Amino acid sequence: MKKILLSILIIGLAAQSCTKVNENVYDKYAAAQFYSTPAGADDALANVYAKITGTWGSNYAGRDNCWYDLNSFSADEQVIPHRNTGDWQLDFAQLYTRTELPSLGIINNTWNWAYSCIYSANLAVSELTTAKADPSKIAEAKVMRAWLYYLLIDDFGDVPFYTDNNTDISKIPQEKRATIYSFIVSELKANVDLLSETRGGTYYGRFNKWAGYMVLAKVYLNAQVYTGTPQWAACLDACSKIAAGNFTLHPATANTAAPLGNTYYELFGDVCPNDETIFALYITENVISGNIYTIRSLNSANGTALIGFNGWNGTIIPGDFYDKYDASDIRRKQFLVGAQAGGVTYTEAVSSLINPGAGPNEGIRDDKFFPVAPADASGESNDFPVYRYADVLLMQAECNVRLGNTSAAAPFLNQVRQRAGLGDIAAPTLQNIYDERGFELNMEGHRRQDMIRFGTYLLPHGAAPNIVPAGAAYQLLYPIPTAALNANTTLKQNPGYPN
Repeated sequence: MKKILLSILIIGLAAQSCTKVNENVYDKYAAAQFYSTPAGADDALANVYAKITGTWGSNYAGRDNCWYDLNSFSADEQVIPHRNTGDWQLDFAQLYTRTELPSLGIINNTWNWAYSCIYSANLAVSELTTAKADPSKIAEAKVMRAWLYYLLIDDFGDVPFYTDNNTDISKIPQEKRATIYSFIVSELKANVDLLSETRGGTYYGRFNKWAGYMVLAKVYLNAQVYTGTPQWAACLDACSKIAAGNFTLHPATANTAAPLGNTYYELFGDVCPNDETIFALYITENVISGNIYTIRSLNSANGTALIGFNGWNGTIIPGDFYDKYDASDIRRKQFLVGAQAGGVTYTEAVSSLINPGAGPNEGIRDDKFFPVAPADASGESNDFPVYRYADVLLMQAECNVRLGNTSAAAPFLNQVRQRAGLGDIAAPTLQNIYDERGFELNMEGHRRQDMIRFGTYLLPHGAAPNIVPAGAAYQLLYPIPTAALNANTTLKQNPGYPN
């Protein structure tokens, strides 16, 4: 499976990286003829997928300083403290402590990455439409573009909106969040059923019909945040369409050959299992991006003992988040606290996040993405699960509770809990579902969005002496990057932030 997608992504990366090519002139007919072929259509799409996966400072997830970090470190589930040894930039801790400014590099990187991907998606839509390519391929490009705009309005609210690259992007004004939401929904509803129903194989790491409906479900799930009007029933309908794809939860059984001794953690390994994975990023270290999330967390000696490479001594799990896990929960296996291999002892207590910073061994570590080969000191080859069926079950539980159907919600929630080794909840509350989403989906980029939807994002979080005080309402959105404001003078900063 990975070899098939590898060839597609390499085409896209090569197209981005070439700086010297022979000059050939093709007329419009020749271009249209090329993009009308299966290979040509895949080439147009590969350019978008390559940018989505990306690399350092320009990626959805896997590497650092872009979308994943922006949407993870501002929540309560992880943070990289500055170390009192002088290690680590302050950006990550500033997101966690709500002290970020519009000039923050991670904010600017995320904005630039998303618009670079949208530019490529617009180009793909144009090329494939002009060539009268396979409708499923045109639909795939449109669904990718809708997904990217969904990520943008989730983070920034009102943003520049365009679907034609023949536009002066330095003069595009911001469109209302609710207006872009309507476009996203319309594009998804018009195109999702045109997508392939193939799971895995050539569609591993691509938007098929089930991944398209997953995006629609996510958009509906957060509709009240974006527009003021909830769409719980519509989210349930989209989830039922995904369920028609015959997904199941990946089994969780003790197995010494599996990562962390349990088959559950195969979900975060070399190839994300096809039974549960709906959409994943294909990653191979130093070929197609890389995954840094375990190596970034472990310290040097512990990393060498566990995986043969020095860890970066970065990411920690705040104690208040860790303490919520039941001792019998198999998902607790991902956390490292106390005495560890390499003679290291990690403490739950953390003395400081920014000034003077944490001690070298302070903070709980995480190895959910236990490294697979090829791996080296800069990362590993674990694929990244963007969307999983467990999330669908938890969305179905949440929407049913919000609609007053508590008894209908229980079976969805309890499937996830049973796999984790926990008991059933007969009458789940929103608090039960919120907690379970945190337990199941931590380190996967969903926490900030969940906290905003459940009304917890602005509450104090953290463990003493690093309790982050309550945030202000304007911080539900990130600031428009300073560089974007300078490049496009029609843009207005989100209220509450300086320019």
